[in-house]
Amino acid sequence: MSRDIELQCRCGKLHGWLRDASPSAVNRAICYCSDCQAFLHHLGRADLLDEHGGSDIVQVPPSAISFDRGTEVIAAVRLTPRGLYRWYASCCKTPLGNTPTPRLPVLGIATELFRQAPSASPCDEVFGPPRGGIFGKFAIGEPPPGTVKPNVPLLARTIGKVLGWKISGKTWPHPFFDRASGNPKYPVTVLPQAERDALRPLCGPRPASA
Repeated sequence: MSRDIELQCRCGKLHGWLRDASPSAVNRAICYCSDCQAFLHHLGRADLLDEHGGSDIVQVPPSAISFDRGTEVIAAVRLTPRGLYRWYASCCKTPLGNTPTPRLPVLGIATELFRQAPSASPCDEVFGPPRGGIFGKFAIGEPPPGTVKPNVPLLARTIGKVLGWKISGKTWPHPFFDRASGNPKYPVTVLPQAERDALRPLCGPRPASA
């Protein structure tokens, strides 16, 4: 059964909702890519990475997310000029999620956003357990089983979800982009190459710390 799930940044300034959430309505996975790791290191929130450098992400359609308080703190960074938009709450550096352009209707929401909500329920209860891991070749230490090679069932589910969301018009309203112009609603910066290079040694693939 689906339900509405509260979301909130760590300090409480930003608040919103995910509508009609259920294990069948979303796609949950652990991403070990170096860019997701770099993003959290950039925010100073590496504490949210698991022991292998993984980020717990729930993919949802854009129209399912809305904010009712604190949108003035929303900002984004792109690790490269054409990279994903990686959104965060500037007040407390809580990661919100990542998006491509609105042409691809999917938001990868960081589960931390749900865990901080006053009415938080266990993510496994709301979304089901992660369906797998991806980009394990960038993991810290030994990659978790099944994460290095393409996860075909997970990939097929992702493609099916995104196509379904596009066909059913779930791109709009988009929490981060303006429909008329297609441009971001909030400030976006592109990380200078020097800063991106400085983050690389912190990210995988590399051995686990002793």
